[in-house]
Amino acid sequence: MSLSIPNLPLLIIAMAATSKLVFILAVLLLVSGHQASAAAKDDPAPYFLGKWELLPNNPGISAMHSVLLPNVDEMVIFDATVWQISRLPLPDYKRPCPMHQNKATNVTNIDCWCHSVFYNVNTLQVTPLKVITDTWCSSGGLDVNGNLISTGGFLGGSRTTRYLWGCPTCDWTEYPTALKDGRWYATQALLADGSFLIFGGRDSFSYEYIPAERTENAYSIPFQFLRDTYDVYRRPGQDDFRLENNLYPFVYLVPDGNLYIFANNRSILLDPRANYVLREYPPLPGGARNYPSTSTSVLLPLKLYRDYYARVDAEVLICGGSVPEAFYFGEVEKRLVPALDDCARMVVTSPDPVWTTEKMPTPRVMSDGVLLPTGDVLLINGAELGSAGWKDADKPCFKPLLYKPSKPPGSRFTELAPSDIPRMYHSVANLLPDGRVFVGGSNDNDGYQEWAKFPTELRLEKFSPPYLAPELADRRPMILVDETEKAAPYGKWVGIKVKSAEMLNEFDLMVTMIAPPFVTHSISMNQRLIELAIIEIKNDVYPGVHEVVVAMPPSGNIAPPGYYMLSVVLKGIPSPSMWFQVK
Repeated sequence: MSLSIPNLPLLIIAMAATSKLVFILAVLLLVSGHQASAAAKDDPAPYFLGKWELLPNNPGISAMHSVLLPNVDEMVIFDATVWQISRLPLPDYKRPCPMHQNKATNVTNIDCWCHSVFYNVNTLQVTPLKVITDTWCSSGGLDVNGNLISTGGFLGGSRTTRYLWGCPTCDWTEYPTALKDGRWYATQALLADGSFLIFGGRDSFSYEYIPAERTENAYSIPFQFLRDTYDVYRRPGQDDFRLENNLYPFVYLVPDGNLYIFANNRSILLDPRANYVLREYPPLPGGARNYPSTSTSVLLPLKLYRDYYARVDAEVLICGGSVPEAFYFGEVEKRLVPALDDCARMVVTSPDPVWTTEKMPTPRVMSDGVLLPTGDVLLINGAELGSAGWKDADKPCFKPLLYKPSKPPGSRFTELAPSDIPRMYHSVANLLPDGRVFVGGSNDNDGYQEWAKFPTELRLEKFSPPYLAPELADRRPMILVDETEKAAPYGKWVGIKVKSAEMLNEFDLMVTMIAPPFVTHSISMNQRLIELAIIEIKNDVYPGVHEVVVAMPPSGNIAPPGYYMLSVVLKGIPSPSMWFQVK
């Protein structure tokens, strides 16, 4: 293995020195060199706070749901059919027009508007798609081959499974009665074997496997946890007001193959094979965290080691939310309460788990949490007042927050450059292969309303995080995709060819792979980042090109089968990602 150590000559001088003073000075120089290297790795461009780019065309629909399809680099964007309107007519070659039920009138009419598109993130081309069932507040995820499987929605869409492949002539295939229970505001979770479970939904206190295409579920599995976390607001002499606060629960596959599930302010560990609750975790104090008191959550990076059997811990981060009654206050009393201003972390694989909290620079509700290839978290979109719901929030969060989980408490947050577009209810954010973040959506209105205080938003943006500072462009490593394997089984060693003017060493290098999530309502389903174990570094396999040998994850418990965005990160600067399939 070729491994360079910064200031190695100083260390040799120190070891050989007969003078104690010379030894101490040399060691101090060595330590300061390591500290400077670590600082550069953490903040390669400390004065660049990011950059916003308004894309020159919009898709004609508001981006309520979004997912990036592998290999083709197409965003799938869709809203809902329930209003029978968008700003993009369904083209002639997609007709005849479908019949859709109107939410306000319950009347079914011909709907010749488009509600779903492919959006190419490189060419910015918009390709209309034709969806039949209502996708409003639905869920989704990518299968092992990178195809989108979408589930649930509103009215006739609530029991639907939908399939979409990434090709120029592809369109939705839909099965309206595939699911046993209605799944409106449900969460779809990818398991270690590549199958999906879908949890909850309004008035659905159960979960079920997504059936094979062209088949239907005969039963679902009752889930008492969702009943236990359901909130109502008691009103003497009146009917109880439905708060819920447990819709779109956070569901994470942890390294032992079980599922960590968080709803409202409580969480459990579920064995999905035995359908048995293995443990309950301490409640998270301070308020409610799921829809409509919507926080954002990520599974923090899973770090792998050379030792195949080394323990891999899983830590969950939850930021923001609101008080349990926030939705009632906004809907009935027409007053908006401050969002929560805390971020909480817990190692869910610990034998003695405990929540630790810290304050954000600002309160946030309905933010999106985006895992970046550096292992940092971008908190973007959202509001400082209120909750999810029509016109139930105000004071948009224009400034993203960069959260560095490896830093000590008190130094983890950085406020970044602001956008000038409010992104609140029904906004999305997705990491792109070039390292930028796709940002879209925001519809605070029951329909398409351009004249509202916060209009139905069709514009799209890309945000460049600090690691894309112009002064870092020459230092950015590049993966030679044509000389690197693009798929591998679990546990295999893979050599990644990297172009870089700098020699590589393990102190300054990391290799990460990120699963692209399905994003809606501030939840990023199946998003996860794995830091791969570096086995060997070979510098200058030919001039300016190096090889980094990494070990693929040991099993689907760590990385469910499918496509990942793989990046080489050098001193805090990530390469553009390549698509890599693990199966």
